[in-house]
Amino acid sequence: MHIIGMHILDVAIIISYFVIMIWIGKRLQERMRTTEEYFIGGRRMGRLYQFFLNFGASTDASQAAALSREIYRQGIAGMWIQYLVLFLTPFYWFTSMLFRRARLITIGDFFTERFESKFLGGAFAVFTIVMALFGTAVGYLVSAKTFMALTPKPAHEFTVEEKLRVESYHEFNQLRGLYLDGRLPDEQKTRYQELRNMDSQGKLGAFVSYVDPVYFYFLYGSIVCIYVLLGGFTAAAMTDVVQGVLMIIFSCILIPFGIYKIGGFSGLHAAVPEHMFWLFGTEALSEYAWYTIAAMSFANLVSIVAVGTGMQVMGSATNEKTARFGIIGGMMFKRVMMIFWALAGLLAIGLYAGQLNDPDLIWGYMTKQLLGPGFIGIMMIGVLAANMSSLDVQSVSLAALFVHQVYKPLFPHKSEEHYLFVSRIIIFLTIFGGIGMALYVKNLLELFKYFISMPAIFGAAIWLGFMWRRLSKTAVTIQIFVSFLIIVIIPNVFSSWDATRSYAPFLKQTQERQIVVETKALRADVEAGLAQHAGERITKTRMVPPYPLFFDRITREDPADPNSRLLGVGRFNAELWVLSWFGINFSGFNKAQLEATRFAFDAIFPLLCLIVLSYFSKPASRKTLDYFFAKVHTPIQPTPEEDQRKVQENADHMHHFESRKLFPKTHWELHKPMKMDYIGFFGTWALVGLIILLLWFVVNIGA
Repeated sequence: MHIIGMHILDVAIIISYFVIMIWIGKRLQERMRTTEEYFIGGRRMGRLYQFFLNFGASTDASQAAALSREIYRQGIAGMWIQYLVLFLTPFYWFTSMLFRRARLITIGDFFTERFESKFLGGAFAVFTIVMALFGTAVGYLVSAKTFMALTPKPAHEFTVEEKLRVESYHEFNQLRGLYLDGRLPDEQKTRYQELRNMDSQGKLGAFVSYVDPVYFYFLYGSIVCIYVLLGGFTAAAMTDVVQGVLMIIFSCILIPFGIYKIGGFSGLHAAVPEHMFWLFGTEALSEYAWYTIAAMSFANLVSIVAVGTGMQVMGSATNEKTARFGIIGGMMFKRVMMIFWALAGLLAIGLYAGQLNDPDLIWGYMTKQLLGPGFIGIMMIGVLAANMSSLDVQSVSLAALFVHQVYKPLFPHKSEEHYLFVSRIIIFLTIFGGIGMALYVKNLLELFKYFISMPAIFGAAIWLGFMWRRLSKTAVTIQIFVSFLIIVIIPNVFSSWDATRSYAPFLKQTQERQIVVETKALRADVEAGLAQHAGERITKTRMVPPYPLFFDRITREDPADPNSRLLGVGRFNAELWVLSWFGINFSGFNKAQLEATRFAFDAIFPLLCLIVLSYFSKPASRKTLDYFFAKVHTPIQPTPEEDQRKVQENADHMHHFESRKLFPKTHWELHKPMKMDYIGFFGTWALVGLIILLLWFVVNIGA
């Protein structure tokens, strides 16, 4: 028996999972009496909860989908859209300590206290809420797309429009293969361009689903909303333990079935082009050259401290050691899981290359093709759990931000019950507000690129705020405004205005190129008569399509009319536009270089602004700075009373810290590393090396 294309067993598994999550929230409802209990679990989260909180809060199915979809497009080098965080993990050793020692609930509290500015605290809260709505939308989108891929309509139920949409996609896919191989006949080039324009406008599809994503969004959001409203942060932490186990299952379950179907690892290498196994892509064949990855990593390093849940997750730990080991353990475990996601992406290339118009669908499509009844249900609750574990912590964090940085300053001296009630309203609005964003979101990849760079707008101030006394409120305010204008406002406004979308200087593209590559022959090459056996070294011609300088894509206004206007589609890269004012000509850049330039700008520009502007403005009062940095330099004490006394004592005698500073008698508050700092930081780098070695080993099995 099937319901909307799903076996009744799978439906039963999904319903049972939802019931258990709500039951957990209900059981914890009675314990939620104060905002501290509701927002950070009373700071009682030990190492197990910290491990799963960090693993769950930083891991969701959208990341697995984004990573596998990029590998499906770009080969293993595409995994760096997510895996670049591997190089950031050692820095969590310090950020976790700083956040725990700050003794604050939200990052908004940091801006309010460090810069004596309720405005900056409120600005961060609003920014984070908007960012989180997009993050929530991504979770909805991935879950819905996975569900849609699991519930395809049979062809005999297609409408006329649906049939044309699917048939046109398969025609486009065939012509695109000929184009990339340099074998597209001249008489078919016009038709190829027409279909390419239709694809750019989202008018083609590989299949049609029974599922309406809007109904799915509301049902899914309701379940998350109920258990979080009831149990708060503790419910999120407890369900993250359950959901962490499910994430492990969903990360691994496809692999054995896929390996078996493709004929083992040797079969994988016989089906996937050789260059798609290279960890670092080439400039000609990939968007992820080594310098692109370096620039993206730097931008993400600046951004990581501005993740809305960071202060809250770290602040919930019993002490800084628990916070440190919790985040390193959770993050490293996530990095291992990502290797399974990467392998799934490679299997997708070998098994289903060209079969999907939307790479975001690949995870659900593989699930449908490889798994049977029961296993599909387990996979689906794994996907749902992965998104819910991020959504629950995120919604509670946003409620804390709003209450502390926006609501309390406007309505002080209210009861704890009142603030809890307001918090629950914000959680409700956050979870369901993401649905509106989900209806607007179309492309996972571009959103992930936004998430890499946008938090740098505030992240630069957080990094410098913990390290440099001279950083001023005025500098931070101006930098945030200018960076927000360049990174957020202009890209979205220019991509919406017809005048800018059709403005000829903004429609410049790189040159189309034809390249010759030497590679191992695939089974398909043997079947085409290009080689005698798989693995033989052959040369192949590849076309490198032109790439827009300022927009994501360029298409004809009317796909069927080759003389209609050209229009820019997707994000407008204002960073490149600003740099072009200084005479930089990007027409000779390849796609990897354009991406690297964009991310380098997003990372460096805010830092430069802050440093320069701070020398022309006044920092916070000495009393405020002494107290803040006394907290940063004071380890967490066994009891709250002792902790408060020690912090105040150090604030009154800040000169005692001068001998421990790397740069004594300066505004820089960087202390000389302790033994544990060396062990933690370099030990984590050793783990990074081991994981890269493991990744290399996995992608070379059977080569």
